Amino acid sequence: MVVVCHSPTMDLGLFFMPLHHPSKDYGQSLEEDRQTILLAERLGFTEAWVGEHFSSKAEPIPSPLIFLTSLIAETSTIRLGTGVVNLGHRHPVVVAAEAALVDQLSHGRLMLGVGPGGLASDAELFGRPDMDERMRVAIESMDMIQQLWTKDAPIHLEGTYWGGDLETQIWPSHGVGSLPKPFQKPHPPMAMAMASPGGTTARLVAERDFIPISANFVPISFVKSQWDTYAAVREELAKPADRSIWRVCRNLLVTDSDAEAEELIDDPDGVFRFYFRYLAGVRSMPELAREATESGEPSSVTLNERFKVDKAIEKCVIAGTADSVTDRLCAMVDEIGAFGTLVAVGHDADGTDRWDRSLQALARDVGPRVAQHMTATAKS
Repeated sequence: MVVVCHSPTMDLGLFFMPLHHPSKDYGQSLEEDRQTILLAERLGFTEAWVGEHFSSKAEPIPSPLIFLTSLIAETSTIRLGTGVVNLGHRHPVVVAAEAALVDQLSHGRLMLGVGPGGLASDAELFGRPDMDERMRVAIESMDMIQQLWTKDAPIHLEGTYWGGDLETQIWPSHGVGSLPKPFQKPHPPMAMAMASPGGTTARLVAERDFIPISANFVPISFVKSQWDTYAAVREELAKPADRSIWRVCRNLLVTDSDAEAEELIDDPDGVFRFYFRYLAGVRSMPELAREATESGEPSSVTLNERFKVDKAIEKCVIAGTADSVTDRLCAMVDEIGAFGTLVAVGHDADGTDRWDRSLQALARDVGPRVAQHMTATAKS
């Protein structure tokens, strides 16, 4: 029987896709995200994850590794994660070398989240529009990255999608042929986000000893299914299913009153409705472009209705007073069991300090109470 480890406590993390309104100044968006991560470290958050996208002003960071490097000198404890590097678009030699560099500069604080790349405009730009193909490309790249981290030349990379040789231009006494190696040995932890209810990604994460991360834009029932699949595969492999490494992402906002949260949720162009409208809309871009040409772009209200934004918010957003958010998170723990890190999604600052105040409430009030409930539940 496989050993299922229970998380004795619960850490707090932060995840930025990021997602900003495209009207916001690019530099302002980047600096707001930087400052939020710096605040998170001061509040005791243990990790921050940053996404990668090339062709959307709403998700404006094309290199999470470069972005995270800008934070190294101003931080000392928070771990820095890519959420994710899109292996469907990047050569594994580049990913392995750049990740090793960031891990060295941060003295071993890097966590390398990887994936195939989900933004359709990026996929078109890089010439890999088929998601199944991008996943095959990513899996091939994962093996090569780990090889590049642990071996020196002679190197022979041979795959269906990627390749490369370093077999003759080698001068060991002068360092030629020595590839960049990470600070952490044998290499930084790798991670993948799980969006479907269990399935192939959860299996892949379990088989490769990756950190399991449950996405923030899926219902809690999906999150439970993801862990169940992950744990079942670990049992097949006779490996422990350690709940302390499981990250659960949620859209969280702690407000002074429930009415304040409801007002923000009800705003047709508020950060939550824009967020879920964007997520659904990027899957329907050809249709939206055709409609805009023929009859003008639909209103925000119309798009919210079409993409069932209300339903997504109901299932994926936890907002309200500290008591309300705590109660809902404790109910989530009762449903899915213990996990290691609650990862709050960073939304656009929207010209207020409500998100900074929310992080403070999560760190000082909500998080400790949820962790206490988790511990008590695990012991009962």
